[in-house]
Amino acid sequence: MLAAFSITPIGAGEDVGEPVAAAIRVIRESGLANRTSASFTEIEGEWDEVFAVIKKATDAVLAISNRCSIMVKADMRPGHTDMLTAKVATVERYLAD
Repeated sequence: MLAAFSITPIGAGEDVGEPVAAAIRVIRESGLANRTSASFTEIEGEWDEVFAVIKKATDAVLAISNRCSIMVKADMRPGHTDMLTAKVATVERYLAD
């Protein structure tokens, strides 16, 4: 499973860097393949692993902010791994032509 998600602290003011960093720390320490961009984090693993990390990252945000919004988009493709890099590599291959 490949999931793209964002956890947005609400009511934490304009600077949300601290609660977002707390979530990213949890994600990076999970051991699952992940990549963070300006608006989303992508993570790859089994269903239970991925959603356990999302929950733990949410809990880290809620320890600092009393409310958050969560968006999750998941790509389920049984039998496929390394989709975090393989999907981008496929597009790059087409762009190179």
